Amino acid sequence: MTGTIHFYAPGLKRYRTAEYGGQDPDRFVSISVTGSECALACDHCNARVLKGMVPLKGVRLFDLCAEVRARGARGVLVSGGCDRRGRVPLLRHAADLRRARRELGLTIRVHPGLADEETAAALGEVDLDGAMLDVIGDEATIREVYHLDVRVEEYGRAMERLERYGVPLVPHIILGLHYGTFRGEWRALEMVGARHPKLLVLVVLMPLYGTAMARTAPPPVEQIGRFFEDARRALPGTPITLGCARPLGPVKREIDRLAVDAGLSGIAYPAEGIVAYARSRGLRPEFHDACCGVNSLGGEQP
Repeated sequence: MTGTIHFYAPGLKRYRTAEYGGQDPDRFVSISVTGSECALACDHCNARVLKGMVPLKGVRLFDLCAEVRARGARGVLVSGGCDRRGRVPLLRHAADLRRARRELGLTIRVHPGLADEETAAALGEVDLDGAMLDVIGDEATIREVYHLDVRVEEYGRAMERLERYGVPLVPHIILGLHYGTFRGEWRALEMVGARHPKLLVLVVLMPLYGTAMARTAPPPVEQIGRFFEDARRALPGTPITLGCARPLGPVKREIDRLAVDAGLSGIAYPAEGIVAYARSRGLRPEFHDACCGVNSLGGEQP
């Protein structure tokens, strides 16, 4: 095994290990345009992820971006809760996103949800680093976990709309999303493979306190490892990263080792010992205080 492996520590939480101690959490800032509000209250999240983001609190998005830029931020993730149709309300903020990109030189990623035509067109004018979208390949999971009344095909249509307007795709597949079992992940992988993603992010169900899945066991690590290998084979020319969300404790180290073994391109918040393990496999680590796949900050595209 040779080449580079990227390790990421975005500002969603403070992160330090014996191998990664230089994180600047203010360098890449996550913003929620809806605060902690989400109309879906998905069983695996219940809007808890939003609580770790900086809320708008009634100010304009551009003004908040200017504020975090003045504190040293070089990039932002603009996210938020979904409406009942699975859309994050970014359209009203499109002008501010354009200004933040052009006037502040920020690297910008967004979570658009199931972006409609008008939103996709507006995002296409921003010069985004990427649009991050969960892709679900099973209708029971969409209905029972996400509480959405849409078909699997809508995720493919959302990716097509964004791609058509020149928005770089950063699809996410959540392994074990259906209450800890695999159900639709391979179909989601096929859908992603039909497009031209800039990057694929794989995450693993992470039981969160205060959600319907707080006591749900994640899928077996062997099955997770097989999916890592299948994804690597299915998208040989596409960077694939293990994202922020996955179970904590000893199983996290097992999952991270499998990601290295499968030849994934990067890992967010690597477990203790994984940097050394990657080196032992002949890989050269690079570290980034940013969202996974953002390998440079300061306005230039990675």
